[in-house]
Amino acid sequence: MSDTSTATRRRALKLGLAASLAAPAVISSGARAQAWPPGTITWINPFPAGGGTDTFARPLAAQVGEQLGCQIIIDNKGGAGGTVGASQAAKMKPDGSVFFVGAIHHTIAPSIYKNLDYDLEKNFEPITMIALVPQVISINPNKVPVKTYAEFLAYVKANPNKVNYASPGAGTAHHLAGELFKLETKTEIIHVPYRGAGPAMQDLLAGNVDMMFDGMGTSAQQIKAGKLLGLAVATPKRTAEFPDIPTAAEVGVPNWIVSTWYGMWAIKGTPKPIVDRMYAEIVKAMANPKLQKIWLDQTAQVGGESPQEFAKRIRAEIEKWQKVVAAAGVKLD
Repeated sequence: MSDTSTATRRRALKLGLAASLAAPAVISSGARAQAWPPGTITWINPFPAGGGTDTFARPLAAQVGEQLGCQIIIDNKGGAGGTVGASQAAKMKPDGSVFFVGAIHHTIAPSIYKNLDYDLEKNFEPITMIALVPQVISINPNKVPVKTYAEFLAYVKANPNKVNYASPGAGTAHHLAGELFKLETKTEIIHVPYRGAGPAMQDLLAGNVDMMFDGMGTSAQQIKAGKLLGLAVATPKRTAEFPDIPTAAEVGVPNWIVSTWYGMWAIKGTPKPIVDRMYAEIVKAMANPKLQKIWLDQTAQVGGESPQEFAKRIRAEIEKWQKVVAAAGVKLD
């Protein structure tokens, strides 16, 4: 982790500690004044229960709820790559009773879905990134006869359209990671979309598909067990958990930088004191050792960047994936 990101996190933590000791925010609404937080807050998760977003959102919600002295409910509204839940969240009242827990997929969606009835940047207020999980090239060693990235690349180039890769679905970060890899390496591999990361991983382990561009959180245990082979991580630096797996830059693909990240948004129009308080409470919660262990077990980087930094990340990701989708000619089936 860089000195800059560490310093940013320390500043954010100080803000969180200070805000947590402050009196409840008082939000004016016409002639009325209403204390926040309410007794119950809802976090809309636009993916099915049990997925990567739940892995981080549920323990975080429990901790933040305890700090605020209220109940935080996770409301799973899955469908269409997370766009169904996002659409519903965008229409909620901006009174601080509802928040949105989304992911990198929502920065890809504008390039994939042409008729979205919401705008990620116009309908939501960025709060912070809560977790970042690096992606890794994971192969089934019984299906692809290689032991290193160099051997893998040579094999793929010698066998165009022979190797296939699974993803949780068309338009997901896993799918687009594969398309970006193909563009950067000038290779041809076949995309096999599934309905969720679980079924995709099951088929990879069973040998029904050859590989995945997967989040390290789900591949890590399988790599440790020797069931999968990790060839390269899509990060600038090697991960602490797998120091022997080289980075994308080290294997000659410096632009293949992909992480599955998860973030928190307020509904646009939510009063700034509420947004600031939720940000501070999230930062404070993520300093809790119990939560940090959960993040570590998922090989995830703890979030906490400022709302301004998170907004810049969102804009950069939208622009990045627009270019990838256009260059690869990606279309939903």
